[in-house]
Amino acid sequence: MKPAVFFRTLARLAAPACAAVLLLAGPAWADVSRDEAAAAAQRSSGGGRVLSVEKSDAARRPAWRVKVLTPQGEVRVILVDAASGQPQ
Repeated sequence: MKPAVFFRTLARLAAPACAAVLLLAGPAWADVSRDEAAAAAQRSSGGGRVLSVEKSDAARRPAWRVKVLTPQGEVRVILVDAASGQPQ
């Protein structure tokens, strides 16, 4: 195969492959910041101390997984929707 033909073929294959990767990657990860998610989880648990905040998925949607130590001494895990900021 001649180099020119090879590179034309490669270019034809690369564009659809790149488009597929971008579509599968989805949107930017979160509209709600880590700090905003922590505050929402803290409010929904009645106060307490945030122990950790991690990226997660809930029902195939991006979410923040927030561990909160409640004033009663219980550890609760609260999922906060990364798009809306609403605790689930």
